[in-house]
Amino acid sequence: MKVLIVYYSMYGHIFKLAEAAAEGVKRIPGAEAVLRRVPETLSLEVLQKMGAVETKKLQEHIPVCEVEELAKADAIIFATPTRFGNMCGQMKQFLDATGQLWAKGSLIGKVGSVITSSNTQHAGQESTILSFHITLLHHGMLIAGLPFSYKGLSGAETVNGCSPYGASVIAGHDGSRMPSEIELEGARHQAEYVAKIAKKLTS
Repeated sequence: MKVLIVYYSMYGHIFKLAEAAAEGVKRIPGAEAVLRRVPETLSLEVLQKMGAVETKKLQEHIPVCEVEELAKADAIIFATPTRFGNMCGQMKQFLDATGQLWAKGSLIGKVGSVITSSNTQHAGQESTILSFHITLLHHGMLIAGLPFSYKGLSGAETVNGCSPYGASVIAGHDGSRMPSEIELEGARHQAEYVAKIAKKLTS
């Protein structure tokens, strides 16, 4: 049973959550986590100006996702940073290329789930996940969020990401805040939940 984790990460925050999600998938016996990144659409010159070259290099060992891989997975977890309350352009361009999968109904009945990040606490994490769900629903996917069985959703002692819609990280206005353990465990818990559902469906 295969869970595909498809992500885009410019500064490494989403990459960390995607890695944590892979760890969560592996908590379910017989579940395989496959990590893939979507193609970059920005030039090297632009990435250099944005200070993202080094963090992008750290991800070069992760293969770029092919659209056909989505059809071969039993469940898919998408991970994207917010861009004005929506998914990033790189993820949108990748999903816009899935028309043939839609035409064939290739993703109908598969579990779909979303993880995100933003610089500040109120920068659109929930709207990004909820608007992403529209694409998954058009593909006929079964949506899984982050249930309140994850106790990290109920704490108020520290500022953290994560909501019942999906795991998330608050990166800080300058991107210096990497995922906390609560946020990482949220991604693990969500991915474990996705894998558990997918295993039941495939059996």
